[in-house]
Parts: sequence; structure tokens; C-alpha cells
Amino acid sequence: MPVAITLQRHMDDLGVEYEVIAHPYADNGLDTAASAQIPPEKLAKSIMLEDEGGYLMAVCPASRRIKLGELYREINRRLEFADETELEEVFGDCVLGAVPPVGDLYGIDVVVDNELFMQPDIYFEAGDHVDLIHVSVDNFEKLMANAEHASFSKPA
Repeated sequence: MPVAITLQRHMDDLGVEYEVIAHPYADNGLDTAASAQIPPEKLAKSIMLEDEGGYLMAVCPASRRIKLGELYREINRRLEFADETELEEVFGDCVLGAVPPVGDLYGIDVVVDNELFMQPDIYFEAGDHVDLIHVSVDNFEKLMANAEHASFSKPA
């Protein structure tokens, strides 16, 4: 499966210029960055969280880890890591663990770590474990227009 159709249509509708980068199979952020031969700080990883208010997608560089306490202080939600198997139907055109950072297209709120915007360009999952989307930071900002911005990560 190349690019998730929901993501592709959205990028095309916004006029986002992007490049699809194929890489050997990898199932986590650091391995994906290594297999694609890109710096992990340029790879946006999507982490699914939940609380009594529902799901939240937190997006940060693959080189960093989420600080749940910091995220709570930023957005006032006590979140925990979601069971991804519950999300299979939500992300119907994506492979679990390889969802792109555009949760709002799937009805999920998104918070993106400010660290990502320090990079000139960003890579992120295309919806499978073998393709990445490569965009400029300006185009990434277009895609994250509905996301909340916060500082909630630390070096891994």
C-alpha cells in the first residue's frame, strides 16, 4: 500500500508538495529513520494517547520521547498510551503503528511538539511500514493547521 488515500487526498486538496520515500520495512520510529537513512529528529512519529475524553494523537520527533506530565501541563489532559488494536477501524486505510500525523482527518485531536518545527523538512509515515512522506516544514505546518502546538518531549 503506498500512501493512505485519506492522506493523499488531503495533501492534494491543500496543494502540499510532497515526495514519497520507500524504505525497508521498519516498525518503530528509530528503526524507520535508520532504514530510510534520515536523521531521527526529522521523522515525525505519531503516538496514540487516550483519556476519558477520547483519543489524542501526539506527534513528536522520532529522536524524542513524550513526557506525559509535561503534556498534561500544556493541555490539561491526563493521558495514557492507547491500545492501538482498538484503533484499527478508525485508521482503516493505514497499517497500525504507521499512521500519518493527520489525526484530525480521522476525527482525532492532534498535538504536535514544537521541536518538529525546528527542522527545515519533515518525514512521516504514509500509512504503511515501508513508505514515508517528505515535506518542507512550511507544508508540514499546512498539514498541522488544526493541531495544537506544545512542548512535551525530551531526548530519547
